[in-house]
Amino acid sequence: MPVGVKVNPNIVEMEYAVRGPIPQRAAELKQQGMATIACNIGNPQALGQQPITFYRQVLRMLEIPAGIERERVLNGLRRRHREVFQHMNDADFVSDYVLDLCDDILSKLETGLGAYTESRGPMFIREAIAQFVDKRDGVTGSNGIPSDPEKIFLTNGASEAAKYIIDMLIADGGDGIMIPIPQYPLYSAAIKKAGGRQVNYYPDEEDGWTLNRTALEEAFTDAVARGTNVKGIVVINPANPTGAILPEQSVRDVIDFAKEHGLVIIADEVYQENLYGATWLSFAKLLENKDVPLFSLHSTSKGFCGECGHRGGYVEVRNPPPIEGSRLSFMEVMYKQASVSLCSNTPGQVLTYLMVQAPKEGSEPYEQFVREREAVLSDLHAKATMIRKALGRMNGVECFGRTGAMYLFPRLNRLPKGTTDFDYCMKLLETTGLCTVNGSGFGQREGTHHLRIAFLPPKTTLEEVLPRWIEFHNAYVAK
Repeated sequence: MPVGVKVNPNIVEMEYAVRGPIPQRAAELKQQGMATIACNIGNPQALGQQPITFYRQVLRMLEIPAGIERERVLNGLRRRHREVFQHMNDADFVSDYVLDLCDDILSKLETGLGAYTESRGPMFIREAIAQFVDKRDGVTGSNGIPSDPEKIFLTNGASEAAKYIIDMLIADGGDGIMIPIPQYPLYSAAIKKAGGRQVNYYPDEEDGWTLNRTALEEAFTDAVARGTNVKGIVVINPANPTGAILPEQSVRDVIDFAKEHGLVIIADEVYQENLYGATWLSFAKLLENKDVPLFSLHSTSKGFCGECGHRGGYVEVRNPPPIEGSRLSFMEVMYKQASVSLCSNTPGQVLTYLMVQAPKEGSEPYEQFVREREAVLSDLHAKATMIRKALGRMNGVECFGRTGAMYLFPRLNRLPKGTTDFDYCMKLLETTGLCTVNGSGFGQREGTHHLRIAFLPPKTTLEEVLPRWIEFHNAYVAK
């Protein structure tokens, strides 16, 4: 027998439901020839969402810069000899706007996409992010507090940024981070890995998953009574897994609560484009002059970009706290941490740049970009509406709050005695091929059952599977 190796028990005990037993079973069934529908994770392009043309054109040219000149020659020939190219349309060519942009990016990167960048990411990209944040939040010379590019870090998706911050905050086993329940299990896993304590707080499901000071104070007081040193609070807005969009007062309540108790705020705002007509306000905008440390996360994986595989994202820091017992500043320690990985991946950095700096109105790619962006968001909303309508035909199912992000989190009020939402989701998969995630994988109030479904499959797929889900559900709960 080989000698056993002792490993970090925190990693052994970590759980991550969106890649857990149900998706693993789906992979087995797929290998056996069963058609499955991966609604367990927010991975849009895996379910048919097409990439934004503008993004991919820029990446293609940057990956093979020699092609830029070739495209310029083709554009020149087309202008001079339109009759030769009359069977081709604009989509067959790369616009001069894109080619000029690629030249500009390459000149600023200096070393192309195959080299390391500065650990925080190139300054021109961080400056563009700061401008994006200021424009989004209506910051002008006389209104609001501008974003600082020196306090922005480019990361491999928002997940890496969240782990950076949690790793820094958890100094010993008594330190805790407040997270919403239900939550995206990245946060529970990151806290567990860092050896800290998870402190649950509960938004009000029946009030559309809103939250208030009372819920926050109850969670904080209980944690302190158990000997926990609460250091921060995570807010996911729009929410994952519920899709809830916090009203302005809820955001203000969190800020006031954090200030009163000396907490940092980790604002996961990666779904800020997935609003479907709702109003959304960032934590940075509402922070105003309050001296509360804020870490705001954003990503190219969500919104309408859907570029999960390219792993682009950033964290913007405001009011970084002093570090106890060290002459180093918080930003210096963050830089040290980023330096260990050298830098985030360069194509992801470029995509982040493109996400915050869309084609200029009136430019050659502008109309196509807007058309594709609106088509993605409109399609997502339509698919969410289809699923919500189907949920209304399932006995004992309720879905609270308005639609946001990429998910619905319906409550299963009627399950056969002795069964759980895990049992339900596993049987749903094995019967219909629909892969969802059980609500217990995200956390939920004791005595309740839910599931999370990503509303990403094509409409034709939903038209086929939703009637089968309704039939399965009503038969399952009737047992």
